[in-house]
Amino acid sequence: MNIGSKIKTARNEAGLTQENAAELLGVSRQTVSNWENEKSYPDIVSVIKMSDIYNISLDRLLKEDSDMQGGNSYIDYLEDSTNTVKSKTKLSEIILICVYLFIWAISEIVFWFFSEPSDAMGYSLMFIWILMPVTTFIVSLIIGKNGYFGRFRWVIPVILGIMFMLVPYSTFGASNMAAFHTFRWPDFPMLPAGAAIAYAGMGLGALIKTNKRSRKA
Repeated sequence: MNIGSKIKTARNEAGLTQENAAELLGVSRQTVSNWENEKSYPDIVSVIKMSDIYNISLDRLLKEDSDMQGGNSYIDYLEDSTNTVKSKTKLSEIILICVYLFIWAISEIVFWFFSEPSDAMGYSLMFIWILMPVTTFIVSLIIGKNGYFGRFRWVIPVILGIMFMLVPYSTFGASNMAAFHTFRWPDFPMLPAGAAIAYAGMGLGALIKTNKRSRKA
């Protein structure tokens, strides 16, 4: 029995129509139909969902099948599909980091090249108390919602907290040290403040992800 027939049989045994299955899996009815007719194949995430929804073991769904087109097994297809998903996730993580660093760099460039001493209040309000906190929150929200960086994602808020702390230190702090030829430590309370913003965003993102899964279950 090929993978399409296995999926269809499992769905029928679970007493679900294609429409019911599509709603639970978070895909269109046509997608389910294409899987069952082997016009396309489900990725590993969808297979795991089907295993739960259809109450069928992964072993039964993933048992190697010699009838696959081109002589490739479904295991090979899943491996390629999983690698593709991992590559896309890694690319998204890199893009997200680059966007954050770009905005952080903009805050530095504006201070050193485009602001005057009389602009200190406006700069502080715009970048330190509005732009960077909002950016930190949004980036953390995206990380939590998509589960980026795996088990290490809960370390990210600490890193973002450090970057948040460095904004005033590398602008106002550095300027004062250069002017008075002195050294001062960063304003460390800014670190937990930035980390708290990041943890709040990540927590909300994780909650959104959980609620989304619950609605599909």
